[in-house]
Amino acid sequence: MFERFTREAREVVVGAQHEARSLRHERIGTEHLLLGLLAQPATTSARVLARHGVTKPVVVQAVRGFVGDDLDADALAGLGIDLDVVRERVEGAFGPGALDGPAGRKGHLPFTPRAKKVLELSLREAIALKQKTITDGHITLGLIREGEGLAMKVLHDRGVDLPALRDDLRLALDP
Repeated sequence: MFERFTREAREVVVGAQHEARSLRHERIGTEHLLLGLLAQPATTSARVLARHGVTKPVVVQAVRGFVGDDLDADALAGLGIDLDVVRERVEGAFGPGALDGPAGRKGHLPFTPRAKKVLELSLREAIALKQKTITDGHITLGLIREGEGLAMKVLHDRGVDLPALRDDLRLALDP
């Protein structure tokens, strides 16, 4: 399926992996796909989502609020512990990535079943619009169509009008 993805759509998937790693999550979920979409501000999806009040900082804050951080850097700093210094010393002794968790995290992170479904639905959205490639916009439409997961909770909690968002995306994708 990925052979039908445009460069921007592939960058969304790579960006989702990066976002999951930066949040220290073990799997790529719908929230990471949403963050991957927003990491490319010049794309159709990012522009349409921004018009609906959805930006990367807003989503990062919401995801951290729902999932939390493994380590609260501010709380540890209050105790005189600098996480950057700790990471530097551990990686100096044990090698880069020593704190990255289980061995599986060094390669590609697995997708959650819901995130896989979003990617499958992005193909269906492209087919429904009679388009041969899958763009970032189709991934966003797949998120909306899947209708659940943390990404949808974030959009719902932001008060995003999902039918209006869908209509705006379809209009933007119309050649």
